[in-house]
Amino acid sequence: MKKARIIYNPTSGREVFKKSLPEVLQKFEQAGYETSCHATTCEGDAIKAAKIAGQRGFDLIVAAGGDGTINEVVNGLADLEFRPKLAVIPVGTTNDFARAIGIPLNDVLGAVDAVINGVPKAIDIGRVNGQYFINIAGGGRLTELTYEVPSKLKTMLGQLAYYLKGMEMLPSIRPAEVEIEYDGKLFQGEIMLFLVSLTNSVGGFEKLAPDSKLNDGMFDLLILKKTNLAEFIRVASQALRGEHINDETVIYTKANRVKVANKDKMQLNLDGEYGGLLPGEFVNLYRHIEIITSKAKAEQMDD
Repeated sequence: MKKARIIYNPTSGREVFKKSLPEVLQKFEQAGYETSCHATTCEGDAIKAAKIAGQRGFDLIVAAGGDGTINEVVNGLADLEFRPKLAVIPVGTTNDFARAIGIPLNDVLGAVDAVINGVPKAIDIGRVNGQYFINIAGGGRLTELTYEVPSKLKTMLGQLAYYLKGMEMLPSIRPAEVEIEYDGKLFQGEIMLFLVSLTNSVGGFEKLAPDSKLNDGMFDLLILKKTNLAEFIRVASQALRGEHINDETVIYTKANRVKVANKDKMQLNLDGEYGGLLPGEFVNLYRHIEIITSKAKAEQMDD
């Protein structure tokens, strides 16, 4: 009998997963998994729990929570010689990664069904400064709002909490001087932000990296050059439609390695969580983890 380990954040999404846990366990048992679970208690707990589960030979690790919980589970699995398959039950605020792999949002039992009936696919992950990410890494003042929004506010307001925080931050955002090397090319100058993406879904924007593929061995690199407030708002509105990539203030390209050097202090955002400080070199690890995707998403990846 196959073994599954559910690692869940009991406080995510108004505790909806915790309330559904008996039915979730029943569904996995009926699908042929001997299933156990671990409720996280503090930051970094999911890293340890995932590593232990991998070392104990579990066949499937299910990360139930927001993008931060998924990031921790990935960091627990990435260095292991044997890496179990990874599944995601999204119960966070943004749920970018679940959206990218075709797992239903705001529907715990629907997500479980999608996992049970899903298709395993090997996908890329990123590494920088000894840490791993599965969706997005970036730097620049605006990227910091994802972990500056208080958790209670996220629970109460959901995605709206990010928009409110972004509006509050806009007037104070200042450009940063950086040097970015990417696959033999070099950018030097002032930027508002940069993003190193593995999927098309970033901060709820589903077209921010429109050419992204989960398993092509390449990052999508987006650099927003120095802009004034009016230009910034214009680019943000274009990003909703995926039209920002042609804007004169934007560099959008693919790269396997990205090296960022900064003159001023710049924080590193990894899957929406604080990842320390830059500089850093981002490396794409080709098809490093097997993830359970929806059948439709699996077919797209085969194209």
